[in-house]
Amino acid sequence: MRILLVEDDVILGDGIAVGLRQAGNTVDWFRSAEDGLASLRTEVYSVMVLDIGLPRMSGLELLEILRRQDHRLPVLLLTARDSVQDRILGLDVGADDYLVKPFAIDELSARLRALNRRGVGHADSKWRIRDLEIDPAARTCRQGGSLVALTPKEFAVLSVLAENLGTILNRERIALALYAWGEEAESNAIDVHIHHLRRKLGDDTIRTMRGVGYVIDTAP
Repeated sequence: MRILLVEDDVILGDGIAVGLRQAGNTVDWFRSAEDGLASLRTEVYSVMVLDIGLPRMSGLELLEILRRQDHRLPVLLLTARDSVQDRILGLDVGADDYLVKPFAIDELSARLRALNRRGVGHADSKWRIRDLEIDPAARTCRQGGSLVALTPKEFAVLSVLAENLGTILNRERIALALYAWGEEAESNAIDVHIHHLRRKLGDDTIRTMRGVGYVIDTAP
């Protein structure tokens, strides 16, 4: 997943970003609602982690702007205020989930995976495509029941194609899931990852639409 994190607390924000990256995610971290909003105008994310108590513009104000613009990005709110009314207010504004500080990074990761599944209309915790089983929580891939060793980048490419099953993704869209804001990828990086995935999973796993991009076809 590519995650947008908006949190002004340096220690907490750094801890969240490191924890989510160690779990295999790509994270863009901003310390103000204004910077987070600007990033959303140009970048594509799977989910957003949004602190309520931000300086100047609050997290709730940012969320209200997004929902008025009909932006459907799944949003998990973070807050230090553990009152029922605060939770109700955040959910009514348009949040998809809520987590009260302090929290375990493993719980945050699990909640974000659930939001991402819901966001793409997938209820199962794993992706099952023909003889493939992709487990985002364990970051494992099995083919015909046998474990397939994938690098983190290969797993990320396979995951974004599985999440968009039947949809052709160009190289730029795939790269958005792999690289954070400001990171540069080599021009042929996506092609190399696709080549390695085909070598490990079979040539017919990922189909090339020449001049357009790549797709994993829906299971027959």
